[in-house]
Amino acid sequence: MKNYLVIQLARFGDLMQTKRLLATLCARKDAVVHLCIDNSLQSLAYKIYPQVVIHPVAAHGTGLNRSEAMRAMLQDNRKAFARLKSIDFETIYNLNFSGLNFRMAGLFDPEKTKGYSWQNGQEIVGLWPSMAMRWSKFRRIAINLVDFWAGYCPDMIAPESVNPAAQGKGGGIGVVLAGRESRRSLPANILAKITATLGNSGKVDRIVLLGGKSEQAAGQSVIKGLPRNLQEKTKNLAGKTDWTHLVETINSLDMLLTPDTGSMHLAAHLGTPVKAFFLSSAWCFETGPYGLGHTVYQAVSDCLPCLENRPCNNDLKCLECFTDPSFQRFLVTGKPEHAPAGIIGFKSDFDQLGQIYTSFAGINTDMEQRMKFREFIRQHLFKDGGKISDLEKLFAERVYREKDWMTFPQPIATFG
Repeated sequence: MKNYLVIQLARFGDLMQTKRLLATLCARKDAVVHLCIDNSLQSLAYKIYPQVVIHPVAAHGTGLNRSEAMRAMLQDNRKAFARLKSIDFETIYNLNFSGLNFRMAGLFDPEKTKGYSWQNGQEIVGLWPSMAMRWSKFRRIAINLVDFWAGYCPDMIAPESVNPAAQGKGGGIGVVLAGRESRRSLPANILAKITATLGNSGKVDRIVLLGGKSEQAAGQSVIKGLPRNLQEKTKNLAGKTDWTHLVETINSLDMLLTPDTGSMHLAAHLGTPVKAFFLSSAWCFETGPYGLGHTVYQAVSDCLPCLENRPCNNDLKCLECFTDPSFQRFLVTGKPEHAPAGIIGFKSDFDQLGQIYTSFAGINTDMEQRMKFREFIRQHLFKDGGKISDLEKLFAERVYREKDWMTFPQPIATFG
């Protein structure tokens, strides 16, 4: 048996987006796959990845300053670290750039650690994440995070094998009230209009509102904004679902209306159709729903995607396309002529590398550069050569550094 460890210490959505990497490792002969996560996600991880050995650690939420938090985490995690250190891992995939991730890397042989490692007291960033840091300067043509993490394994499974094709389950409409970043979410009054439009465009017997305790008031505002016939069918579940209930609820729906959230990725995992609203720092080519059968409404302007930790100097211009009255008609018809300015409608699709989105409305000005960039990444991962265009040469100049050529990784062996 060969043991593989994935260290994913980020949040809910990141856990879901690690699926292609985990599934690839599970597909290898005689593989035992281990996953180290924050302990708040333990019960969810058991439910969505039953074939994986789960190792919970304390990674978030201590409420202390940084140095005190790190000491507390290390003390609390001593037993978990000892257990991990006792296992002979074939490869360790350390996925996050954080102090705790680097300290955990010190438990393992740096020659076996991919991503972020620790060697002789130094934090080492591998080639693949270093490349990602460099191409983050042109985020509009980035690759999906699911495919990026799977890219640590050139034997990664086919993208269509990751999640089931989405289809309605008969349980009505789910509405995610907000994500962790406020500017990525639609205001309650706009959500109410969208929910009303889709609720009245077909026979809907049930609407559920989803979110944390902090979204309970927003849920009540959405209900008040619905017509009376839909108010009677709507239940505000914000703050009332544990992981088991959330999985069961999303798995029962005909569609999920959502910003870029962990619940969106959970819906994709379960094969529940997603209608996602992306704006501000959310960019579907980075973190859109993975699989077939999903729709993304992506706000576009020269300032997008922005950085959430910087103030918006454009009065939330990216919100205007969703407040435009024509957007409600566009939701129902999907016709290009009904799309408001500043938005692109996308359908989820695949190419050889992974998740792509094909536009059905709006102007997709980045498509040519995006396809060239994806070909550049594909050739980097699969080492299969091919004709290199001038644009791909330009990407190579921007993404590679001289030292990378000296330590360029060799093709991975095939796994039987």
